[in-house]
This record gives sequence, structure tokens and C-alpha cells, in this order.
Amino acid sequence: MEFAITVRLSRADDSYQAFGGDSIVNDILVISIGAILGAHTRWIISRSAARILGPVFPYGTLMINVSGSFIVGFVMIWATERVLLDPRWRLLVVVGFCGAFTTFSSFAFETMAYFEQGQWLLMATNFASNNVLCLGAALAGMALARAL
Repeated sequence: MEFAITVRLSRADDSYQAFGGDSIVNDILVISIGAILGAHTRWIISRSAARILGPVFPYGTLMINVSGSFIVGFVMIWATERVLLDPRWRLLVVVGFCGAFTTFSSFAFETMAYFEQGQWLLMATNFASNNVLCLGAALAGMALARAL
């Protein structure tokens, strides 16, 4: 099987050229690069937060979810309403990086673990803070992108 990389010469800007043209293989590569960076960043932040703030509450997960929500809110508005970036930038940052970086599955597990242990206050705090702060961060990212 052969994969061809096509280059669109008719585009008004060269941003699409930077990613090697229109190809599903290039899309997968861009997503993969973002995912590698996002996963490693998640690991570093989670470990650092547990070491600095302690392992009692999942502060790392909270910080990751809030900052990831902000990044998605910002990039989606900025890349579509403000500068009209090549769609592969959204693939790189939103699908790849934030897809591997944000930890909603960790949030769900940690919240339910508190539930099973009868840690009602920690469960409620984790649930409320992740939901309220992440929604607020997404809105803040959107507002910042529109203000620029």
C-alpha cells in the first residue's frame, strides 16, 4: 500500500504546507505528536503536584483538567474566529495534546473511589471543583481568544 502526500498549491496561505499537505497519514502524525507531548506533560504535573501538595487530594488532576479546559476553549475560538489557523493545529493541540493531557477518566475514578470509601466531603469537593473550575476555564479561554 502506498501513501501519497499531496500539496495544495492553490491555498492563499502556506500554513497548510507546513504540515505536508492533505493526508490522513499527516493528520495521524500530528495527533500523535500532540498526544505524546500531552501525556508526558500530564505525568510531570501529576507527579509534581502529589510531591509538592501531597497525595490526599488529586490536585494534579484538578490542575490538568482546568488548564486543559482553558486550552481547548482558547484554541477552538482563537483558531476558528480570530486567526483561522490550519485545521491541523486544532488536531495537534485539542485532539492530540489535550486528549492525552486532560484526565477526565482519572477524575471519574478518583471521585468514585472517594464515594466507595465514604469520603463524602472529598468526593463533593473533587466533583464540584473539577466541574465548576473546568467550565469556568473553558469560558475564560474562549473570552481571552475573542479579546485578542
